[in-house]
Amino acid sequence: MNQRPFGTWITGAAVILGGIATLNVASTLTLKALHFASENKRKKIALPCMTCRGKGFYICKLCNGNATIAWSPMYDPIAINPCVCPTCDGNRVQRCLNCVGKGYD
Repeated sequence: MNQRPFGTWITGAAVILGGIATLNVASTLTLKALHFASENKRKKIALPCMTCRGKGFYICKLCNGNATIAWSPMYDPIAINPCVCPTCDGNRVQRCLNCVGKGYD
């Protein structure tokens, strides 16, 4: 009697799934390489961002680089609590919104 009636099916499914996974990895790596090459070419030609002067970041506009803001839960505050700035998360700089942190337009 045959001990492995589904052995052929399992082997075939493994080969097909392995092939699909291999093609997926190969296409992903190819697309990333093409994107990286085009991004480097764009970086060489592009002008630097005038908003952040090519750095990709600038001083946070909400906290003015202090990392905290004055906040009170009531309209007429009795006490004002310093809280971490929600825009920069206390890092004192925020990503340039014009160039999305790339440094060039």
